[in-house]
Amino acid sequence: MRRVYSYDPKAKPRMESFFIKSLRIAGVVALYWFISISLVFINKYLLNSDDLKLDAPTFVTWFQCVVSVFMCFLLAMLTKCFPTIFSFPEFKIDLKVSREILPLSVVFVCMILFNNLCLKYVGVAFYYVGRSLTTVFNVVLSYLVLKQTTSLKAIVCCLIIIGGFFLGVDQEGVAGSLSVVGVIFGIAASMSVALYSIFTKKVLPVVDNNIWKLALYNNLNAVVLFLPLMAVTGDVQSLFAFPQLNTVNLWSMLFLSGIFGFAIGYVTGLQIQVTSPLTHNISGTAKACAQTIMATTYYNEDKSTLWWVSNGVVLFGSAAYTMVRRGDMKKEHQKEVDEAEALALENGEKEDKIPLKA
Repeated sequence: MRRVYSYDPKAKPRMESFFIKSLRIAGVVALYWFISISLVFINKYLLNSDDLKLDAPTFVTWFQCVVSVFMCFLLAMLTKCFPTIFSFPEFKIDLKVSREILPLSVVFVCMILFNNLCLKYVGVAFYYVGRSLTTVFNVVLSYLVLKQTTSLKAIVCCLIIIGGFFLGVDQEGVAGSLSVVGVIFGIAASMSVALYSIFTKKVLPVVDNNIWKLALYNNLNAVVLFLPLMAVTGDVQSLFAFPQLNTVNLWSMLFLSGIFGFAIGYVTGLQIQVTSPLTHNISGTAKACAQTIMATTYYNEDKSTLWWVSNGVVLFGSAAYTMVRRGDMKKEHQKEVDEAEALALENGEKEDKIPLKA
């Protein structure tokens, strides 16, 4: 008997809707990869390249903050003129809010400066491993500051990351490309990133839980905080003695790095919005792998098998930690739901008032 298929007029729109959704997710992930990887290579070019030879990492970081403030102003003006197209908070500076944000801004300055200093002294291929201890510091500082405990499985993942980090450092030494200063800055950057993520939650209510307002105040405070740092580090003198100071190449690359630095905050939030925090972390891990392969190919670097193993260990530990934390969070949520159900039943509440299970 021949099977007769009926035509469902609703089937095609659903397929198109799923296709468009999948296409949008793929586009956002691709955009995140492009901006994130490009930013690393652009910063490496500005901080330590044979063509440019600009020895002013503090100035480069300061200028990126200036561009970020300018972008906030531009987007706020565009929102005023075209409210149906753009959506950005009003460009309004409150000195009281700025003072309250200041402690976090100090951590923010350390985070972006140490990131750039690490990238200045280590290669792009080793950059991910060089600052891979963020997860470890996040666990340690969460316990010390927030008194949050971590499961044994998550701790094992952290130990795997630490093992991969030290193996990577060892192999950089064997290859003769190890920069102790760069590794130290990488560790400092990892700790700063962990501190920033922890203290951000405490500060967000000051800016009405608006990430863009926080970005504005952080970058504005950073512009001021970097001024004495540039004088102390000698970046001002290095800049005025730089032979390519008046070239279009320098300022176009500086401005481009600032735009990409501002954009990474947006695409990170966008990727989390269209996927999930777990998918974002997995995407970031995969991006780091691709970035390492691209760097070794672009710079024509020949790495040993153990060097690649160290990268694999760090990537595996990071991905495993993400999965373990997701499982832990689901268990914690289920525990809260069960407790709420038990309490509701004791109080004789209706079932529709009981929270839904995950």
